[in-house]
Amino acid sequence: GEDCFRNCDVVDMTFACIGAVDAMHTTLDWVARSNDDDERLGIVIFSDNYQTISTYELNSGKFISSNGGSWNLKGNLMSETVEFDTENNERVGDKIEFEIKLRENELSIVGSDMIFKRIDSGKPGKLQGAWLMSGRVRDGKKQLRDVNRPRKTMKILSGTRFQWIAYNIETKQFMGTGGGTYTTINGEYKESIDFFSRDDSKAGIVLKFDFDIINGEWNHQGFSSKGDPLHEIWIKRN
Repeated sequence: GEDCFRNCDVVDMTFACIGAVDAMHTTLDWVARSNDDDERLGIVIFSDNYQTISTYELNSGKFISSNGGSWNLKGNLMSETVEFDTENNERVGDKIEFEIKLRENELSIVGSDMIFKRIDSGKPGKLQGAWLMSGRVRDGKKQLRDVNRPRKTMKILSGTRFQWIAYNIETKQFMGTGGGTYTTINGEYKESIDFFSRDDSKAGIVLKFDFDIINGEWNHQGFSSKGDPLHEIWIKRN
């Protein structure tokens, strides 16, 4: 919603597509400056039914804020139900509506001076969409979790950008997030981290993982940013 842009002092913005509704399968990206020394980047990623927005300092990678949830578009009216908000968790569960104008490579919010420009078209990444962590493999044994529980870890990807978020829609608690760019080439999933809310010093590192889609499950294997081995299982969110 409009409140998600409250950290931006100017609104000369740029946007990227992942998938009216097809055109909104999109990553929005903008740079907002209050002065020459304060450069901030905002990233919005839309999947079929979910979206996230995050802002962080462009040069240092220092995390500033994030919020997101489910969305729907009817005509030019966008509605959004908030699932997490790092600045105001009382907004969790709220439904927000606002009018937009959508052109081929540009989106604007009616009543504001915000303009977004497309930065990707949903390609070339093979994992675009919203995913929920559904389990892990430990000692060769698959351990699954209920993805319908209030505590969620969601990962949303466009063709070139990713963001993961851990949160609880019942307690309205936010646990952490990170994001950046990614590639999927020859079975290798590679992340370049732009921001990490738990540790700003992780910005700039690159992580490589093996990935495979098996019976609709994204198997994600490698080492975490702490160097710990992991084998995660993710499923597409409806």
